[in-house]
Amino acid sequence: MMKFIFMLIILTLMCLLQKMYWIIQLMIFISMFLFMFLSVNSLYFSNLSYIFGCDMLSYMLILLSIWISGLMFMASLKINLSNFYVNIFSLNVVMLLLLLVCTFSSMNLFMFYLFFEGSLIPILILILGWGAQPERLMAGMYLLFYTLFVSLPMLMGIFYLDQKIYGMMIYLLKNLDINFFLMYAVMLMAFLVKIPMFFVHLWLPKAHVEAPISGSMILAGIMLKLGGYGVMRVMVFLSSMNMKYGNILITVSMVGAFYVSLMCFFQIDLKSLVAYSSVAHMGIMLAGLMTMSNWGFSGAYLMMIGHGLCSSGLFCLVNFNYERLMSRNLLINKGMMTMMPILTLWWFLFLSSNMSAPPSLNLIGEISLMNSLVGWSYIMMILLMLVSFFSAGYSLYLFSFMQHGNFLSSMMSYFMGESREFLLLFLHWIPLNLLVLKLDFLIFLL
Repeated sequence: MMKFIFMLIILTLMCLLQKMYWIIQLMIFISMFLFMFLSVNSLYFSNLSYIFGCDMLSYMLILLSIWISGLMFMASLKINLSNFYVNIFSLNVVMLLLLLVCTFSSMNLFMFYLFFEGSLIPILILILGWGAQPERLMAGMYLLFYTLFVSLPMLMGIFYLDQKIYGMMIYLLKNLDINFFLMYAVMLMAFLVKIPMFFVHLWLPKAHVEAPISGSMILAGIMLKLGGYGVMRVMVFLSSMNMKYGNILITVSMVGAFYVSLMCFFQIDLKSLVAYSSVAHMGIMLAGLMTMSNWGFSGAYLMMIGHGLCSSGLFCLVNFNYERLMSRNLLINKGMMTMMPILTLWWFLFLSSNMSAPPSLNLIGEISLMNSLVGWSYIMMILLMLVSFFSAGYSLYLFSFMQHGNFLSSMMSYFMGESREFLLLFLHWIPLNLLVLKLDFLIFLL
């Protein structure tokens, strides 16, 4: 693991040189392929180096982090062309990638906590430094306070574990079973805010709306998955408490997913709509995860990978419209089919994946999650039907409002699109739909 981490550390030094923007992006993709082919994939921790290691759970999430980080450079061409603190931007993205890789490969709970909270700083810098509106300060405060307010109790919980088993290594926790509600609450709460669970989700739409495209991509693609990954890790020793209190979280998540998918119909800001759809998807993911079944775990894992690619691609599409019309208002972004027919195809492909149409990963993930939730309680069938129906509903609502109708009469000239944009969308869509052919690699828990 250390060789990959050292490669990223050297990349941070390259960021200080002039005109290295595309070289850094190339190096990120090269590091991804090296990581892919040099890793020993196992259900157990492999690629060990003292506190760092990688198992199948973290392997795909590390690959996703590197992939999305490479695509962030491709999406943020405007920053490169305007030469607006390009070096600091590159340094920020690479530092964020380094922290994420360290988070997913930490085997020590305390180091995991440090990297988990440290990854908040580059995101905050992205929002405050490259966001467009003055409201970004408020969004940054929301993000900071929601996340940090619940993270200190988790640190106390980690120290309690250290006192209990005289160590903080994750593989030592498998033999531990904690029957202590306060511990269950403090260990889970930090991850539930990050996912985000309904009731603690208000920071996410604000952060998305104010963030630049790179910030939205990494927030939707990776930061929400940190929460799911953390829950998977701590459920190992909180399973007996989850039997007692998990039903509350499942109910809140599913009712919240239904409520948020209704709220999507009231949004007129494109980014806000995609952000709320993320909350709905993560609600189903968390509910399936809390059932503690093999189906639930595998479905949540697939949903995390699929949603990371799909949601990131949707934010890219929203940004393409924003760069041309300088507005994300749904009423202004009308009649796109007459202006940009090629992007209509991409909107259709990503929105169909967002509503879990085949052959996307989201479909397999949602089927697995439905299986686990219906196995947990038959009453969930009603909520699942409603959430699935409204999920398709707001996707169609977004597509029909944007692509059909009369375009804005004040629009005098328009730029059709460039190969960089189509390549960016292609690199989101291909793994999202072709990973279905390699499901034995992803459903490792069944």
